[in-house]
Amino acid sequence: MADVFRGLNLLETLKESMERNKLADVKDAMEDLLISRINLAVAGDRGAEKSTFMNSLRGLGPEDDGAAPSASPAASEEVAAYPDPKHPDFRVWDLPPVPAACPFEPEGYVDKVRFLRYNAVFMTFTRVPHPNGVEVFQEARSLQLHAVYFILFALADDTEKSLEAKRKSVLDALTSQGVAQPKVYVVTPSTLEKFDFPRLLEDLGKDLPEIRAHSLLLALPALTSTLVSQKKEAFKALIWAAATLSGGVSAIPVPFVASVVDCSVAVRILTKARLSLCLDNESVERLARLRGVGPAGLAGLRVCPLSVEVTKAEVKRRLAAAEKELAAVSSKWVEMAMPRHARSASRSFTAMLQALNGAIEEMAADTERIVAVALGEEKRC
Repeated sequence: MADVFRGLNLLETLKESMERNKLADVKDAMEDLLISRINLAVAGDRGAEKSTFMNSLRGLGPEDDGAAPSASPAASEEVAAYPDPKHPDFRVWDLPPVPAACPFEPEGYVDKVRFLRYNAVFMTFTRVPHPNGVEVFQEARSLQLHAVYFILFALADDTEKSLEAKRKSVLDALTSQGVAQPKVYVVTPSTLEKFDFPRLLEDLGKDLPEIRAHSLLLALPALTSTLVSQKKEAFKALIWAAATLSGGVSAIPVPFVASVVDCSVAVRILTKARLSLCLDNESVERLARLRGVGPAGLAGLRVCPLSVEVTKAEVKRRLAAAEKELAAVSSKWVEMAMPRHARSASRSFTAMLQALNGAIEEMAADTERIVAVALGEEKRC
């Protein structure tokens, strides 16, 4: 995803809303991040590579519930939707192949598949794309949809040398058809951490509105240790929003309201984090199956209790512990983080921030260990 420090822009927006006493705006931002509303569309010939890619975007194997089948059940001109089982508002859309007919009107295809409703569109192929597909790309760009990308699928018998030759052929073809400074991302459908997919995520993060870039980051499976670190950073904005709400509620003179809200919001965030970091049992088992490692070994790498299960009891315990440790937190740091008029609520703000940030650090560390073992980057003890 984009530079993790882009999150500071969102934090500054949240702080400005708090300064203006617009708690509703902060709450809306938090809900957007928790729900992960994002729509990705994949265009190109329907087949094993395309379905595998759509499944990998959601962390699924071909036999998992909700997986896109190799032989698409959709008619050749229909659009098919595949929601993420863990993040229902994250959808991958299977667009029909661009017709090879001549003459061809790209406006008709763009209108028919409703291009503009998607946050990003991937134009996929295994060789030089058909000219009609390039026309669709150009039409989308003319409509100010910038998050459209050419993806060259790496096949099983491809070598680095053959892929570079294919990439050059594709770039030459795109240039000859008038695409200015074309980019082509080489992607292995079943193992997205290879080749250019990380670079594609970086560009996606730059091209998408920030709230959508964060939503996509939180919805994607934990593919690499770098992505895990970026997810952890993205949660900081979400945690800050929650802590801000906590501080606002704490200023309300109603007994027990703050503690109830804190616990409820914290449970939602940490539940989201557990799913986003792929620490739930299904994700761990699925990763083990896809990578050919023992599921029990991966599951045993979860050290943090919240990685195994997010319970109210554990969340309350951590919030209470953070309250007790407030004396060790610099009051100057709190004053810098909180607007002047809200410093009376800084105690609740700081406790929430400290408890959730600590929990996310522990959970992310568990995921980093799991990913390292699953990808063969280190051996289990």
